[in-house]
Amino acid sequence: MSQSNTSVSHKSGSWWHRTFVDLALQLRWSYLPPLMIYFAAGVSGLTSVVGAFFVKEYLDLSAAFIAGLSFWAGLPWLLKMPLGHVVDLFWRWKALLILLGAVLITGSLTIMYGLVSMPGQMRTVFPLETWYVIALLLAPSGYAIQDVVADAMTVEAVPRLDESGQPFDEETSRALHTTMQTLGRIAIISGFAAVAAVNILIFSDTGGMARTMRLSLYGRVYLIALIIPVISVSGVLLHAIMQRRMSRAGQPPAAPEGATEVNWQILIGGLIFVGLSLWLGTAQFDYAQELVFATSFTVILYLISRLLKELDPLHARVLIGTATIVFVFRAVPLPGPGLTWFEIDELGFDERFLSILSLITSMLALVGLFVLRPLMASRSIAHIVVLLTIAAGLLSLPNLALYYGVHEWTAARTGGIVDARFIAILDTAIESPLGQVAMVPMLAWIARNAPPQLKATFFAVMASFTNMALSASSLGTKYLNEVFLITRAAVDPETGVAVSTADYSQLGILLIVVGLLTVLVPLATVLFIQASRFQTSE
Repeated sequence: MSQSNTSVSHKSGSWWHRTFVDLALQLRWSYLPPLMIYFAAGVSGLTSVVGAFFVKEYLDLSAAFIAGLSFWAGLPWLLKMPLGHVVDLFWRWKALLILLGAVLITGSLTIMYGLVSMPGQMRTVFPLETWYVIALLLAPSGYAIQDVVADAMTVEAVPRLDESGQPFDEETSRALHTTMQTLGRIAIISGFAAVAAVNILIFSDTGGMARTMRLSLYGRVYLIALIIPVISVSGVLLHAIMQRRMSRAGQPPAAPEGATEVNWQILIGGLIFVGLSLWLGTAQFDYAQELVFATSFTVILYLISRLLKELDPLHARVLIGTATIVFVFRAVPLPGPGLTWFEIDELGFDERFLSILSLITSMLALVGLFVLRPLMASRSIAHIVVLLTIAAGLLSLPNLALYYGVHEWTAARTGGIVDARFIAILDTAIESPLGQVAMVPMLAWIARNAPPQLKATFFAVMASFTNMALSASSLGTKYLNEVFLITRAAVDPETGVAVSTADYSQLGILLIVVGLLTVLVPLATVLFIQASRFQTSE
């Protein structure tokens, strides 16, 4: 009995050490600057609840149109292709890129403040919907620019030599890069958690609040959010200070190894893509999104084919397989805004409760990243995606149950304990750690295996490829919302006059279709890839 207890204690201690102690031992001060930029991206979640309620209550936009907007909002992340190469070429001037991103983010927040605090004056220049679209495009443009720099900074933040001056072995290097990428996700989620807690305080007493006071409260949130660009700029300034101190101490500043030569194919291809996207985005063309997607996908595949020549054949095939699996996993369509509208209108979820759900999601995602980090460092991406896909399918069931009124049955039999909010919290608690996991192993693989002088370029192009998956998801979401029409009640923010009515009759079948696609498509892709020459054990 004593021997058994000793064995259990040893295993428990070993798990604790792998999960938490080992992570703490791998921390470096050099990690802090990129983590501050990632944290700023997480703090952007401060306006998510406000934005969802403002669009739902005051803008006459259909669910399909909003899903389409998500497609355009995702395009700035594809700018990471040329931007990543620019970062490699002009690494010394990366602070200016961070500053440019901060300016764009500030512009977006300022526009949204104007929309909620002075809609009448804003309407004299452009319709409110037009202002919203502009703000929706400015913010991700700023975050994408800053993310490019932060990605490259994570590579130089990881030490290459041990205390004796010898290069780390492959296993140690893999663990360090996985830790760095995990910390990046942790920083983002920590930002989400912090602002979710702030939102709970801000919306603690909004019941029965008049429309004008509620809009004033929304405006205050957007003003508070101006801290976001301050944090990211502070991160790159701290990086510059660290580099200067290293120089004074006689240590060479961290920088990409080797000289980066201009790759005109990447620059010109990326710029052509950007120009075409801007032209189609402003043209009155029925299939502009589809044409942009097809063109973008073609350009990105071409750029990837150029980069693959920098790798040996085995690593090139592995990268193709892993990237394809992650792409399909992220490309499955979502229910769209109609589900949130249903929760607000029919289930009575208010700003405070949605903020509570956001806090639970963030906190448990943090725990999940800590707990699952050893799994990510030791298991293949294919293995992880299969687990995440099965979990995502199971976790689509509670939303379906809420739509069909299961909460009414459970509440009646549990004295009101297991009601709609209880089920929503339970579902959120289980789902939270899963969505942040899939990208970490691939990012760590790129950090370890990409040519040193092309780290930012590899990060940017492969991130653009996987972000194309989100664009594909947005298109799929738009198509499903065009087939299954969902509307909600909305009023004019200035006059309070109703501009639309609610109809959620087709939401149920939409949720069923999305749940089936979520499970079947990724699993079929993993089976296909693992049976091909692109099989991956990474």
